[in-house]
Amino acid sequence: MALQIDTLAYTNQLRQLPPEHKLLFAIALLLITYCTHAPIQLAIALWLSMWIVIYAKIPAATYVRLLLIPIGFWFTSLPAFVINGVGLDTLASVQADAWQGVSWGHYYLYLSLHGIQQAGELAARTIASTACIYFIMLTIPFTELLDILRRVGCPALLTELLLLMYRFIFVLLRTASEVWTAQQLRGGYRTWRVWMKSLSLLVGQLLRRTLENYRQVSQTLDSRGFTGDIRVWHSRRYKPSKRYSLEACFGCTVLVTLAGWQYAVGV
Repeated sequence: MALQIDTLAYTNQLRQLPPEHKLLFAIALLLITYCTHAPIQLAIALWLSMWIVIYAKIPAATYVRLLLIPIGFWFTSLPAFVINGVGLDTLASVQADAWQGVSWGHYYLYLSLHGIQQAGELAARTIASTACIYFIMLTIPFTELLDILRRVGCPALLTELLLLMYRFIFVLLRTASEVWTAQQLRGGYRTWRVWMKSLSLLVGQLLRRTLENYRQVSQTLDSRGFTGDIRVWHSRRYKPSKRYSLEACFGCTVLVTLAGWQYAVGV
């Protein structure tokens, strides 16, 4: 999946737009997301999904699979929000909040209306903010993000560490895939005991090969006269789009106006 995301970032239909414009657009929507309520957050998620799937031509199936990741985490936290319990002697104090419930010994377990509302608000904010992050991930290559950080004054040490970490993510994924395939072909996951043994061997191989790859990268940099500054070449052949710029500005203006109206009427 990580390799596919990196490929889409380089081949999407918004690739020719300046990365600064796309980054500012996503950050603006992310700030609006944290300052508004669920209806506007869902509108942001829907609008950004249109940008990702229709404008950037990201496959809808890939985008939906990515969205299922935060939704899955949301489902795991759902019981903590909606299920509450009180003693039977304090049952009267939660009657207004209890939607459905059942007695269990000396306790009363119930579905909380307030908890359901909180879970719905969390879901809207999660989907909207995740859509903002995915817009950056799927339309801006990581090296261009690092270039933006350098130009705004981010320390070179931090950007170089990020670049190396990003590089080793792919090393780990490729190594894990190769070792996992080899172990499966040899029946390494037949039983629980064999499964645990194979998993420990997999972790050990990941550590060994990662250290070996790090040594190779260090030797390669030294042989090429590395002086402490990793340079990444960029063509900078970007073409700003008046149509996309106007749509982004108009949409953000509408969203800010709706947010202000929400706070004014106390929605």
